[in-house]
Amino acid sequence: MADQAEFVRLEVADGVATIRLDRPKMNAISIQVQQELTAVVAEVVERDDVKAVVLTGGERVFAAGNDVKEMAGMSHTDMVKRSGPLQAAVTAVARIPKPVVAAVNGYALGGGCELALAADVRVAGERTVMGQPEVLLGIIPGAGGTQRLSRLVGPSKAKDIIFTGRFVKADEALAIGLVDKVVPDESVLEEATAWARQFAGAASYAVRAAKECIDRGLEVDLETGLEIERMQFASLFATRDRTVGMSSFVENGPGKAQFTGS
Repeated sequence: MADQAEFVRLEVADGVATIRLDRPKMNAISIQVQQELTAVVAEVVERDDVKAVVLTGGERVFAAGNDVKEMAGMSHTDMVKRSGPLQAAVTAVARIPKPVVAAVNGYALGGGCELALAADVRVAGERTVMGQPEVLLGIIPGAGGTQRLSRLVGPSKAKDIIFTGRFVKADEALAIGLVDKVVPDESVLEEATAWARQFAGAASYAVRAAKECIDRGLEVDLETGLEIERMQFASLFATRDRTVGMSSFVENGPGKAQFTGS
């Protein structure tokens, strides 16, 4: 349970779950952090009072990467065992069937950048620095960096960032689509939470279906993606919120429906 976690905090208020990495001083993502994150994510997926999720670190650092000291002594067979759970922890975040926003302050490097990439939207502070510097350690990103970064910013920009291991500052991150909004450092969490809070009264199954269509559709060809969309579209006619939404539109006009999330 989240209340037993040492390095991953969970707070829920007004329909928004805030998942906070709290492993001073650089939020290095160790095996324990991966395990705690996976457990906390499972809880927010199950909780009906959670409509959206904010993923954050501290005011000075989001997460500076996976725990290199922990990995340095691992053998090939050790990493064969660990690479699956390592990747699965980030994939669990990406598969949360609710809107997820990363509130990124300071450094988001390596595994920290990969964690931010797993969110639907990224809000960054003006002094944020992102990157995938694994090649400088003689390895490559192993928790989705080569795949999610290339899908987000395109293969050429992803190759430049990953091949060189260079840092990407906030203004460039915004220009290439690595982040979606840059705000003053002190406003990052507030801005991210405001974005998440708008879904507190949303038609949750419609939002969930939209997310699944987009994410799964990007993994397949257009024809298959359209079939995923068609099936999800039709399935929403079984929900109470569809009835509420359409009835409200006919009677009162758009934007006045009071959804129940069912």
